[in-house]
Amino acid sequence: MFVYTGSTAMITGASKGLGAAFAKELAGRGMNLVLVARSIDALQDLADSLGVQYRVRCVVLQADLAAADAVKRIMTELEHLDLKIDLLINNAGLGLTGDFMSHDLAEELASIQVNVQALVGLSHALGAKMVARGTGGIINLASNSAFQPLPHMATYAAAKAFVLHFSEALKYELKGRGVQVMAVCPGPTATSFFAGVSTKMKDGAFDNAEPVVRHTLRSFDRKKSLAYPGRFSVRVATWLPRLLPRNAVVSAAASATRKMGLPST
Repeated sequence: MFVYTGSTAMITGASKGLGAAFAKELAGRGMNLVLVARSIDALQDLADSLGVQYRVRCVVLQADLAAADAVKRIMTELEHLDLKIDLLINNAGLGLTGDFMSHDLAEELASIQVNVQALVGLSHALGAKMVARGTGGIINLASNSAFQPLPHMATYAAAKAFVLHFSEALKYELKGRGVQVMAVCPGPTATSFFAGVSTKMKDGAFDNAEPVVRHTLRSFDRKKSLAYPGRFSVRVATWLPRLLPRNAVVSAAASATRKMGLPST
């Protein structure tokens, strides 16, 4: 089992939602934390609170992962602070809802930068150090949307499919080298992801962040390749793309996003 006490985890997108839930759970397990996000005030408040409550070291790094040099800046800061990362949680995500052609290209490319390029960059930079030490862990947040094309969230679902496949391949490559890799595929979760978006989803359709995080870490402790921390109905939905024709899968996915009210956003 991964040794949490006294180790250090870096969590991206840590100021709220699943990132903050990961921070609280890991601090409770005795982990020191490096918290990364754009919103420095919320991040610092969380770090101060967890440091006092659990008596762990909490370092705050302000970074915009949509910037092309974000990974380089983060690695430079870690070296400056002489921090060794034992567990990387690539939690930061950026998704646009609505029709692809309705968005500015810069917005779509920024989502790819956050969801794919920053994740790959941090996995490579920190993963190489873990391999050299012969120990470490990487948890990458994918999504239940990774299993099928998703009209009206086209780039987001495609990016999460990349995260899923990348993580599974990386786990295989690092087998026997002391570094554990796992992808996480939650369903809709009560975070700020849909903040500012008018949807038709009821509150009861969302899982809570805290149990999602606890389920994720249980799967990680069991050395799973994938974690499905949401409700069972979400897990069942991931089986359908394996059974249905591709055009039927896309149509069903489009129907689901229409019911959510996303095409009109």
